[in-house]
Amino acid sequence: MLILDAVSRSFGAGVHRRSVLDRVSVSIAAASETAIIGRSGSGKSTLLNLISGIDRPDSGRVLFDGVDLGALAEPGRTLFRRRKVGFVYQFFNLLPTLNVEENVRLVLSLDGVGAAAGRRRSRAMLERVGLGDRLQAPVDVLSGGEQQRVALARALVHDPALLLADEPTGNLDEVTAAQLAPLLRTLARERGATVVLVTHDRQLAAGADRCLTLRDGQLL
Repeated sequence: MLILDAVSRSFGAGVHRRSVLDRVSVSIAAASETAIIGRSGSGKSTLLNLISGIDRPDSGRVLFDGVDLGALAEPGRTLFRRRKVGFVYQFFNLLPTLNVEENVRLVLSLDGVGAAAGRRRSRAMLERVGLGDRLQAPVDVLSGGEQQRVALARALVHDPALLLADEPTGNLDEVTAAQLAPLLRTLARERGATVVLVTHDRQLAAGADRCLTLRDGQLL
């Protein structure tokens, strides 16, 4: 279970300090999908950064399976992200110097998985997202939808307990977005991952188990 307990986060200093999250509390069940919507600048990405341990709250706690992420030193939070978290971003964040398979396999290599096992798992994951015939392709020749499928394979290849998606369909056309959403949900469900996604896409949000709105620093 993921628990946010009275989490607050502000930015700036003095009279310019701005509260983004104000004592946010929510519990998210394991293996569920929660969508968070809200206007630009409402703090959705800040919330994901706190959930992943990239950032720390000014006050309150973020707990995943009973572990207080804010109490961990940076090496502990880095290890948590590497082993427990998968990320899907709006702009894919693929490495242009690596081919399709190498982009996916890098996650496993960083976690100490051997080359042969990493290659086998990466190829199986890419087959699962429909890119088994593009393993050696440079990522910059792929369409936007194909690049996001590579990003999804990379996010899930290490079987993370937590999948965080920041506007996963925001850079895709309507048809491609409609194809990606069920694939993301199916793969996450197969792996028992807890999904938290932020989006402006109300159709994507409507398919989640739960939809929350971030407004004035509060989750509604």
